[in-house]
Amino acid sequence: MKYYSLNHNAPNVSFQEAVIQGLATDKGLYFPETITPLAPSFFETIESLSHEEIAFEAIKQFVGDEIPAETLKEIIAETLCFDFPLVEVENGIYSLELFHGPTMAFKDVGARFMSRCLAYFNKDNKNNKNTVLVATSGDTGGAVASGFLGVNGVDVVILYPSGKVSDIQEKQLTTLGQNIKALEVDGVFDDCQDMVKKAFLDESLNHIKLTSANSINIARWLPQMFYFFFAYKALKKQGKPLVFSCPSGNFGNICAGIIAKKMGLPIEHFVASTNVNDTVPRFLANGIYDPKPSIATISNAMDVGNPSNFIRIQEMYQNDLTQFKKDFSSYAFTDAETLVALKAIYNEKGYIAEPHGAVGYLGLKKELQNIPNAIGVFLETAHPIKFLDVVEPALGVTLPLPSQIESVMNKEKVSVKISSYEELKAFLG
Repeated sequence: MKYYSLNHNAPNVSFQEAVIQGLATDKGLYFPETITPLAPSFFETIESLSHEEIAFEAIKQFVGDEIPAETLKEIIAETLCFDFPLVEVENGIYSLELFHGPTMAFKDVGARFMSRCLAYFNKDNKNNKNTVLVATSGDTGGAVASGFLGVNGVDVVILYPSGKVSDIQEKQLTTLGQNIKALEVDGVFDDCQDMVKKAFLDESLNHIKLTSANSINIARWLPQMFYFFFAYKALKKQGKPLVFSCPSGNFGNICAGIIAKKMGLPIEHFVASTNVNDTVPRFLANGIYDPKPSIATISNAMDVGNPSNFIRIQEMYQNDLTQFKKDFSSYAFTDAETLVALKAIYNEKGYIAEPHGAVGYLGLKKELQNIPNAIGVFLETAHPIKFLDVVEPALGVTLPLPSQIESVMNKEKVSVKISSYEELKAFLG
């Protein structure tokens, strides 16, 4: 499999090169040359397959022969070392819980897969380290820190916006030590992401082997398709159309879901549910893509004004807005609406969601009015404990600390404060 730049002004590269480079030399995101539909027999017999078998069939065309099949199966087994339960929160509406991994966020899947791919590619490279450079609006940092902790030949530098991630999220990315370094940026997530992109294109840093672990990296992004297959496997027997609502910030999850649909997964419709950072809902309404600076909300992992992965979605629909709208809707919701939804889900159903999941629930409810005979699934992307400062007062509950979280809360935060790209550059050397 070869990958091309979506800016169409850089050489095509292998899977390994795309993973290590992260971003193409022309600033473009990498995209696979082909997306081959899986055989109908795969979907006919999917109930008989394990999660690992499903994931292997889904991802192997994108890796090709660059990682031996047995090694790829080992990587997948280590990636999928936790459950992905579907919980029915009301009749015909399910929460797909993606937070049962080490850092209790969906990004554990992509981070674990990518770290193990990079470790494989580095296995014979004793002297020349890779530096993983990543911006986080919340959960990416913790997942990447956990996934890459102790990986030979890889240093990790995480940029996060000061005061704009939760206490738990900050602890997860600032307390691990070893090969993990945290930079606390005076700004918002978009400032962190812009610094990362600038570093990749800075020729004076060519002596450092930089790669990204944001969802711009194909090895972080592509495995996110796995859990759409898992949900279909669980719900197939109901024989109804399937609608997925994804809380959307950088649009990596929903983009991976659309790839799964292009591979033949029978998904009726996608909903990109956003907070007031509504660049994509506005685009669908007026056809004008007009990114704006991000606004801070209680669903902070979605505080993204210019979602990186949306260009990949546009590529899959050849920028045909009419075709795109057949498969895809997008709705924006305020913090006030999010809090109302959190309370309603808990008071009426006894289910504790968190702000991102509540936004996903709202978008799903809105779309199901158009497809009333469908089953709806919203992605619950993080454990409620990660947003206890919102969830506990809203619901009047006290959440017990899971063991994954308890283990980091008493550790000392270690970060380096920066406010400019020049300071990042000096830190990288």
